[in-house]
Amino acid sequence: MRLAFNEDHRKPAPVPPPPEGDPSTIDELDVPTRGIPGVPDLMHHKYVIRDGTSVWSGSTNWTMDSWSRQENAIVTVDSPELAARFTQDFDQLWETRDVEKTGKVDTDPVAVDGREVRAWFSPKRGERLAHRIALALGHAKERVRIASPVITSGPILGTLAEVVSDGKVDVAGIVDVTQIEEVLRQWEANGNATWKMPALEAALTRAQFSGKRSTPYAPGSVHDYMHAKVTVADDTVFAGSFNLSHSGELNAENVLEIEDAELAGRMTAFVDELRGRYPAVEL
Repeated sequence: MRLAFNEDHRKPAPVPPPPEGDPSTIDELDVPTRGIPGVPDLMHHKYVIRDGTSVWSGSTNWTMDSWSRQENAIVTVDSPELAARFTQDFDQLWETRDVEKTGKVDTDPVAVDGREVRAWFSPKRGERLAHRIALALGHAKERVRIASPVITSGPILGTLAEVVSDGKVDVAGIVDVTQIEEVLRQWEANGNATWKMPALEAALTRAQFSGKRSTPYAPGSVHDYMHAKVTVADDTVFAGSFNLSHSGELNAENVLEIEDAELAGRMTAFVDELRGRYPAVEL
């Protein structure tokens, strides 16, 4: 057993902010542990590889608030070949302790129970992953469902706004509206990404997007974010730790891309159930 974790830093919290952990408490565990400095980009993975045969992944951090206050999605896969790819990424983290040097893992498909599955790891594959999701959205013929705290990745946001504006596909989803508003304030303040604002507004207000108004981040506050990270494009599911954000392309993240009509239907129902809990997005 080995455990790697993100080491916090004193820089301003990103959006969405990572959970806080106590490295000294983690290091007291009776297993080998290794902190991965989250500077400038986060070690944002949430995965387990068990005995080289099974993978547990998704959006859920190992915190009390994650299990009790947040919407999350977890995916499990029994596949030695996929487990080997996750192990390769883990070893890169363990040996280098440098987020930037990780994620260089084969993305060719693996057959799991007759379904095609790809494992994506950033930052080395982060840009390709964003374009892969954007391509799936652009090629969707029937449905798109999204659960993501924020949507700021240029390729994904631009394609989503175009698909929504065309009006030919059933598009719906859920975001964390508190974090979306924080992103808009940051864009307005720094001026570097104001071009994204019309696209974000079009995507979230012209389609059926709901927004959870979570508690704003502050030291010691509850973390009740809408935290699930799932994208469905027709019969393709993308699920993992990756927010649909530009920073996600640079963090250490993972996503499983699964071609499975039945699973896509289940995840569509999951996203629709989540968005039914909250009002439509208003910006």
